[in-house]
Amino acid sequence: MSSARVSTVAPGSPAALAGLVAGDEILSVNGEAIRDVIRYQIQSDEADVEIEIKRGGIERFVLVEKMAGEPLGVELASAVFDRVRTCDNHCPFCFIHQLPPGMRKSLSLKDDDYRLSFLYGNFTTLTRFTEADLERVITERLSPLYVSIHATDPDVRTHLLRNRRGATSLRWLEALLDAGIDVHGQVVVCPGVNDAAVLDDTMLGILDRFSGLSTVGVVPLGVSAFNTEPEMREHTQAEALKVVETVEGWQQVFTEVLGRRMVYLGDEYYLMAGRPFPELEAYDECLQHENGIGMAATFISEVRDSIARRLGGAGLQGGEAPMASPTGTGTRAGFFAWVDGAPAEGYRAERAPKSLMAVDLLRVKDSRRADAPVVLLTGAYGDAVLSPLLPELITLAGVPITTLVVENRFFGGNIGVTGLMTGADIAAAIANLKNGERIILPDVALSNDRFLDGMGVADLVPAVEVVATNGVALVEALAR
Repeated sequence: MSSARVSTVAPGSPAALAGLVAGDEILSVNGEAIRDVIRYQIQSDEADVEIEIKRGGIERFVLVEKMAGEPLGVELASAVFDRVRTCDNHCPFCFIHQLPPGMRKSLSLKDDDYRLSFLYGNFTTLTRFTEADLERVITERLSPLYVSIHATDPDVRTHLLRNRRGATSLRWLEALLDAGIDVHGQVVVCPGVNDAAVLDDTMLGILDRFSGLSTVGVVPLGVSAFNTEPEMREHTQAEALKVVETVEGWQQVFTEVLGRRMVYLGDEYYLMAGRPFPELEAYDECLQHENGIGMAATFISEVRDSIARRLGGAGLQGGEAPMASPTGTGTRAGFFAWVDGAPAEGYRAERAPKSLMAVDLLRVKDSRRADAPVVLLTGAYGDAVLSPLLPELITLAGVPITTLVVENRFFGGNIGVTGLMTGADIAAAIANLKNGERIILPDVALSNDRFLDGMGVADLVPAVEVVATNGVALVEALAR
């Protein structure tokens, strides 16, 4: 029987009053053997929950008296209790296969689990999806889900997934859409494999078979220094520009046929192609911003709107701070989600705990002069977004502000996104900063208080200030 281990119990909560303690194993809730945090929360949302626990090898039942909808006050050690459904594809572009040796096992876990797609926004190929899974998704309305398409041609998709079920697993996508499940798609483009005519064919296939998709994100593959697949390589500028032109052409087609763009390009494509980012309105609701689509335009809009309000006072009363956009610039845990951790209540985990944010802000505020120069840590791609904004940020803050591009030696290759900066690379980049600079780190590089290489923020010298990864938070931090 699967079980969920209790990691913490909030003092004074219904679970604490009922006697639950950290280390208890939850075997069932209201008589149902619980397989994952989804079923756990559905059952525990009821009033007066009966929980079967195991403590010290002894099983017993505990009645937790509570109101319907009241949180139990329990944090679980994992989101899935009956083992994560691992991926049996062998995609040549898979970034898990390109990780440096010696990384934590949780980062090397390849999942293809629809539950983690729902919980964390992970993309699934549906090659391990079943009729029972379909029935559960429809019954429990587990929506939205995120599906890796890559190609609609069965032979090309089989080649990309290196799995014969890749030729047929998109039938599940049709079934999900027919049932009214909200699904977002993704196409990872590998130059020479699924670009050019194949990309056109994929767009046509989506229009023909999967026009019910909410969005489709078209993103480039990442190539680290540890790539062992000779077929997988970076885009040339000309290839990136061709992808941009192809997708923009299909946006017009989708708009004419469906009344909406549907397909959107990853921000990296505009950088690689040497093209300016579209205006924020071109991303509609920015429903794939967490996949790196529209993040740059959102960030630029947030910064400029926030500065205008602060300097001009428009819309602000009594020093009221502007709000971030509904989408926000920051990303979900996503590709490197800590799947061995689950939120205490609610389905989605925080990237950086509030306690971490408070500690770092307080520590830096106490140790930096008010007129200290500011250094913004960023990746190579982030610098292309931040640098044009520096004159406006300097005018706002009244102090020198520079960006410091952190070279990604940990992954190497063409990896330049800010979210993949590691502690060791950041430590090397800031080691020579000795003039009392105020060093600002975007929280997108953190998950559960750790960088991807296992280092923590407290390990960095000099100390850094962690700021939420959105334009409003940056402006507010600089205006203090």
